[in-house]
Amino acid sequence: MTALPPPPPLIGPAWLAAHLDHPDLVVLDAGVGAHRHAAHRIPGARPFDLDGALSDPRSGLPHTMPSAADFQRELRTLGVNDHSTVVLYDGAGIHSSPRAWWMLRAMGFDRAAVLDGGLPAWQSAGHPVTSHQLPYSPGDFTARPRPGLLIDRDAVAAALADPDTTVLDARSHDRFTGDAPEPRPHLRRGHLPGSTSLPFTDLLTPDGRYLPLPDLHTRLTTATANRPHLITTCGSGVTACILAFAAHLTTHPTPTVYDGSWSDWARPETDLPVATGN
Repeated sequence: MTALPPPPPLIGPAWLAAHLDHPDLVVLDAGVGAHRHAAHRIPGARPFDLDGALSDPRSGLPHTMPSAADFQRELRTLGVNDHSTVVLYDGAGIHSSPRAWWMLRAMGFDRAAVLDGGLPAWQSAGHPVTSHQLPYSPGDFTARPRPGLLIDRDAVAAALADPDTTVLDARSHDRFTGDAPEPRPHLRRGHLPGSTSLPFTDLLTPDGRYLPLPDLHTRLTTATANRPHLITTCGSGVTACILAFAAHLTTHPTPTVYDGSWSDWARPETDLPVATGN
């Protein structure tokens, strides 16, 4: 069989259906919350468990990046090889799959794509799902960390004072202003001082796909005011990656994701500044 060509970063169901049986293809279900361990999945899909083994158990925060050694071990367990092509999807359309893609990129792996519209788009296109898990063998994935794609609170705090940097918050606008309660009730309400609200839903269609590239470019350019540096944040570092992935698609200067995001910044014990309102 001929080698599988590198995919574009965002693919549709037709691309996946055409290559689903290729031996170098690995499909990973990155669903979280209600979509974790879904009863039905794309045939051959394996669980990329962001609510479990693929979050750092030592951080005390949800959805933070594991160590390179832990990430490598889990990806090998999932049968991912250095020569594999990986497609990531989730059951919500576009929600947690860009986070999984960003993690792979942060660990030096570029042969990965996000399925636009996720499982709903796959099913709407008439493709099959299954409740059976096909067997697979361990892989030889090698983690090669890339510094700077995921950053901590100290780097974010320094960037907030940089006039060339925009910090975009992917949470709902009501959570940004502090008018809505946080789903994690121990967290303070509000947003990082100096950050800008851009809810991740503003970059998606009603059926959970990314907007066309020109629309993504316009919305990101407006939100960043053409500043050259971009940091994205959200509740725990998941939907921040929807914004970061969109910036990647539109060739915006390489964005950075705040790992831990509001779950880290807004903990009462951090005593970091919080703003409310617009």
